[in-house]
Amino acid sequence: MRHGKKFNHLSRTAAHRDAMLSNMAVSLIMHKRITTTLAKAKALKKFVEPLLTKAKQDTTNARRVVFSHLQDKYAVTELFQVVSPKIADRPGGYTRIIKTGFRKGDMAPICFIELVDFDEKMAKTQKKATRTRRSRKSSTAAPAVEAPVAEASAEASAEAPAE
Repeated sequence: MRHGKKFNHLSRTAAHRDAMLSNMAVSLIMHKRITTTLAKAKALKKFVEPLLTKAKQDTTNARRVVFSHLQDKYAVTELFQVVSPKIADRPGGYTRIIKTGFRKGDMAPICFIELVDFDEKMAKTQKKATRTRRSRKSSTAAPAVEAPVAEASAEASAEAPAE
């Protein structure tokens, strides 16, 4: 019986699906962000999150297990030397999926999947600028003083031709 064995097959055979997910995981680890369809991104998230959890402990067995899934020694080295120190304190949720729209040809939903700790734009906290600001009194007082002077000169010029 196949109860509880439902997952997205992505219209591929098992070998093709495993190879595709492995290649996508290598690309994600090497580039930190990839653009793909939403269905593939969700499948990739389920594939790569356990590998990232395994990479948090740098042991020979962990490296062998990760290599058996990725089949790329450069990606394994990148994962254990660069990625795992950044995710060491994170309890889970190492990837983020952000929807970007629809593909023009077939209207497939497109998104990008990225490693959370490597997004510089979202990771940076908004720092307050250290520039000096003028006080509100001086900046609002100056236009207030100029306005009555301008009105007074306008009234004077309007009264002069009337005489």
